[in-house]
Amino acid sequence: MITNKYKRIEYLGFDDRWFAAIGVLLLGLSASYLFNLTVVQLSTIELIITFVASLFFSASDWLINRLILIRLRIIYPSLKDSAKRVTLLFIGTLLTVTIVDFVGVSLISLFVENVSYDFQERARSLVVIVFLTTMIMAIYEAIYFFVLLKKSVREEEQAKQAIIQAELDTLRNQVQPHFFFNTLNTLRDIIDQSPREDAKQFVDKLSDIYRFLLESGDTNLISLKAELKFAKAYMHIQSERFGDNLKLNWNIPIAIEDKIIAPMSLQLLLENAIKHNVISRSRPLEINISIANGFIVVTNKIQKKSTQLPSTKVGLENIKKRYALITDRPIEIENDGHLFSVSLPLLDTSLLEE
Repeated sequence: MITNKYKRIEYLGFDDRWFAAIGVLLLGLSASYLFNLTVVQLSTIELIITFVASLFFSASDWLINRLILIRLRIIYPSLKDSAKRVTLLFIGTLLTVTIVDFVGVSLISLFVENVSYDFQERARSLVVIVFLTTMIMAIYEAIYFFVLLKKSVREEEQAKQAIIQAELDTLRNQVQPHFFFNTLNTLRDIIDQSPREDAKQFVDKLSDIYRFLLESGDTNLISLKAELKFAKAYMHIQSERFGDNLKLNWNIPIAIEDKIIAPMSLQLLLENAIKHNVISRSRPLEINISIANGFIVVTNKIQKKSTQLPSTKVGLENIKKRYALITDRPIEIENDGHLFSVSLPLLDTSLLEE
């Protein structure tokens, strides 16, 4: 008998103490009643003896079948083995009930007159007891099946989450080297075009940006406030490079800054706008960042370069994949040939708790 509560839960799926106590009592009453139907004119003391004996052997029957059940679960633990486990359990129940009944009646006959074991007389009682015991074992098996099913669903969900997390990690790790490469190119341009002091300021700003990258490196979601701070620091660096030829219009209400988005997603959109469009004194690039219908929207006029830089597939595709893994709200892309806009869903902070 398993006396440890946690072991009972491990092998049976629940703590069965009360279930066993009540079940043994009911099974004992049933066995005593069925036995007394086959014997007439029992004295009071004989009735007490038969009831106590029925209770004892019902408990023995229960515990033996329970041990068989546990042993079968150790040998055949998985859901796919359920049919084999149930078949063997039924055979075990049939043998156990028959043997316990024979031993029980034989022992009772030592204390009660005119009692002997007759299989034909006991057959009807045996059928009832086997049926009741089988129902009890079926309850055990149904609970165990339900527990295994829940465990299987939970493990499947955990496996899915692990796969999603691995994909997110891959996508996030893809972004950071890409960003590092681009900022080094920007630093080279500033050193070529500007005094040494400007380059020093650029490096200071860059150190702030990389501090952000280190702090948010393992997160899949970040507050809009933090992402805006990062994006503005990045655009400050780009402003050093392009001067008045790059214009930014930030129209973000403070009240919306508690929403969350994928880290570096806004920065990637701004980077893409700069990368794929002409920025010059005669054709300055204007980028608008605003909020509309639960999205943060980045819009710019299309000013295609005559020679397009080769795509690294890190920008929009990276953002789309990350959002697809995080939420069922996709990013929205619009291109009418004149204006290009990308809308990123603003997510609720409840996602951080999942």
